[in-house]
Amino acid sequence: MDRHRHIATSTIAALAFLASAVSPLAAFPDRPITLIVPFAPGGPADTFARIIGERMTKTLGQPIVLENVAGSGGATGTTRTAQSKPDGYTIMIGHMGTHGAAPAINPNLKYDPTKDFAPIGMIAGTAIVIVTKKEFPASNLKEFVEYVRKNQTKVTEAHGGIGSVAHTTCSLLQSIIGTNTARVAYRGTGQSMADLVAGQVDFGCDQITNVVPQVQAGTIKALAIATAERSLSLPDVPTTVDAGLPEFQVSAWQALFAPKETPEAVVAKLNDALVKALDDEGTRKRLLDLGSVIPDQAGRTPDALRKLVESEVDRWARVLKGTSN
Repeated sequence: MDRHRHIATSTIAALAFLASAVSPLAAFPDRPITLIVPFAPGGPADTFARIIGERMTKTLGQPIVLENVAGSGGATGTTRTAQSKPDGYTIMIGHMGTHGAAPAINPNLKYDPTKDFAPIGMIAGTAIVIVTKKEFPASNLKEFVEYVRKNQTKVTEAHGGIGSVAHTTCSLLQSIIGTNTARVAYRGTGQSMADLVAGQVDFGCDQITNVVPQVQAGTIKALAIATAERSLSLPDVPTTVDAGLPEFQVSAWQALFAPKETPEAVVAKLNDALVKALDDEGTRKRLLDLGSVIPDQAGRTPDALRKLVESEVDRWARVLKGTSN
């Protein structure tokens, strides 16, 4: 009898140990998840986060609460995420700027995009559009390049902070056309777009997600889209290939990340919720209406995102080393 009692006691203890070890992951999530947007409200990252977070909430059964942590071209919020507890309850939306170009631009960056995060998955790719204020004295890309070259001391470029997609892509543009205009940094592309619409700045490079409503309303001008094919969202805007500047072809992307050492099981649940969101017809329509490109199944995995980040860091290191304004 004592032997059987000992076996039963040991079995119960073992099951209790396994339950304590497994249940935290099995129960994930059992409270709201914070999704850090490292930019001010109103920009593309904020828009993508709200769309995708809304649908992921339904799958996960817990609210995804957005927190805008703007500053330093996204570095402030990205650093906070990297230093957060790796339990899946603090994640972030990152992009080509925060997880690609930032190391080449900021030598004092407090995080490493390739080492300090557990990739969750890609949300979508977004084309870059060259835009100007409504009154800018150029009606096409050729005229724009000629005017900027002749008036570098007068023309101003707006971007959403050093390291942002707008800053990064316009750095590439200016290097290609050989200009060095004044560059006005904002805390996010929402603010820079507001000043562009108001005519306070002259031009910028922005994700198509952020410019479609303004272009369609006629409050700003879109001169070219930096892709090989035209966008269904802005079919009348020529590509940079058509407009005579084929060297400038670049697209941004938006993705979800967790802090490094986040358990694989937690990352898998978050990825599953993301994939289901991307397969949801309503969510897909909202993303496609913004001009974005939804990744295929192979492009949605954590490993695919990890490889993309590594390649982007290498690419922008070669393009932007030494850029600081």
